[in-house]
Amino acid sequence: MKSLTSTLFALSVFLFANFMTAQELNVQSFGDKENPAVIFLHGGPGYNAVPFEIATAEDLAKEGFFVISYDRRGEGRNEHLEADFTFAQTFEDLNAIYSTYNLDKARLVGHSFGGLVATYFTEKYPEKVSHLILASVPISMQSTLKTIIKSSKAIYQENDDTANLSYIAQLEQMDTLSYPYAAYSFMHAMANGFYTPSQRNERAEKLYQRLRADTLAVKYASQYGYSAPMNFWKNESYTSINLKDNLKTLKDKSVEMYGIYGKDDGLYSEAQVEDIRQILGSSRVKYLDNCSHSVFIDRQEEFIALLVGLKK
Repeated sequence: MKSLTSTLFALSVFLFANFMTAQELNVQSFGDKENPAVIFLHGGPGYNAVPFEIATAEDLAKEGFFVISYDRRGEGRNEHLEADFTFAQTFEDLNAIYSTYNLDKARLVGHSFGGLVATYFTEKYPEKVSHLILASVPISMQSTLKTIIKSSKAIYQENDDTANLSYIAQLEQMDTLSYPYAAYSFMHAMANGFYTPSQRNERAEKLYQRLRADTLAVKYASQYGYSAPMNFWKNESYTSINLKDNLKTLKDKSVEMYGIYGKDDGLYSEAQVEDIRQILGSSRVKYLDNCSHSVFIDRQEEFIALLVGLKK
């Protein structure tokens, strides 16, 4: 049997390690710590949470939430931190944030790739998650990549764009699980405006103006790292991820889950969103007009209303 001294020493090392992990991360918080906690997990990999923080975090906090937002280590404002680029390490950082802010439970809002992290974390620590909100999350990465390529090809055919049709033809011959296949697919998605709504409402336009006027947002809004996507792919093979069974398991365990997607988001077909409805339930998935990938900006009012509704 271990001595009491050795046990206490091991416990102190564990607590110190978690404390240091939380302290070294650049973490932002908004609102009253006594309010229900919302933790925002940004997209990527290789991106950051700045657009959410500048556009929406404070507005969400004003509705009675304690909002926590951060960039994963090795990404965004935490790019300088040494990172393993594994889901296991993202869990360590999340648990450290829970400890730092003395949280028993929180609402996890996973945006895009952040939704993968949020789903896996919820699966491992369901007792720590009161609600899981999937915002523009690729439930099946292969389906998302195929949707991008199919839609891009249609655009190039309509425009008689032989150069890009040639690139698409090359993509269609690649290993669909490879990193280059994913990287080139997302490049076509950006080039074809798949992340932009066809028409912005007045509120969204004002939020985008706010982002354009903010120095931090200008610096980080279009900043993508290269190390994170490559290394997450090497370590986690995220191009093969399919969350359908994971979500079904969580549903069977009565985990509260919701989805919010935009009809102008070129990463997802209607069939993909219908798959999500089949898993979560139609009433738990919002599919919004004039909305693309950044649902917390394009349709901020509905995004906040979804979270507010979970308090009732």
